[in-house]
Amino acid sequence: MLNSYSSADKALLAVDCIIFGFDNQGLKILLIKRDFEPEKGKWSLIGGFLKRDEVLDNAATRILNTYTGLNDIYMEQLYAYSEIDRDPVERTISVSYYALINIENHNAELIKNYHAQWFSITDAPNLIFDHNEMVEHAIRRLRYRTSIKPIGFELLPEKFTMRQLLELYEAILSKELDKRNFISKINSLEILNKLDEKDMGSSRKGSYLYTFNKEKYEEKLLNDFVLNL
Repeated sequence: MLNSYSSADKALLAVDCIIFGFDNQGLKILLIKRDFEPEKGKWSLIGGFLKRDEVLDNAATRILNTYTGLNDIYMEQLYAYSEIDRDPVERTISVSYYALINIENHNAELIKNYHAQWFSITDAPNLIFDHNEMVEHAIRRLRYRTSIKPIGFELLPEKFTMRQLLELYEAILSKELDKRNFISKINSLEILNKLDEKDMGSSRKGSYLYTFNKEKYEEKLLNDFVLNL
């Protein structure tokens, strides 16, 4: 019967977060060493269970804040994973999110307390359950989004050079980009503010610093356009 809630099968609903960061060494992912069974001592995505009074987005926000100390994070819901035996303890369905954060801004003490660690995408350890699959899906989505939309600025410091922006996009897309073509396309979006300041550590002449124009940036995200990197 459709109204027979009491006799329906029950399942746990988990939220797993693929947290990407970026530094001068490339694109990274934040992982946690699991401190309970099953798979105790192995590496895992950061996650938790949905509470009765939460919607999924709020659960993901709570989990991200708990482990990084950050709010107002760019995140996007990915997929639901419902293989019957994906969790050996309980029938658990997981909804994955990916998030972009600036490594410099997160609470390093919080991460240390939770035994979490940043890993290069290329050197990340094997993960529990179906978390490797979740990461693969997240990387594919991030690369697709980055190739057509101006996202990823959350991974950079507030002031950045054009070279840093180029290196970020190359790290995400895992390919070398033509510098002149990249700069031309980014400038055509009119989402950067060029500052009078220079980063003198990059060369003798220095490199101009930029900030991104949040208003125009969000406008571009809402509009239907293609970056084609």
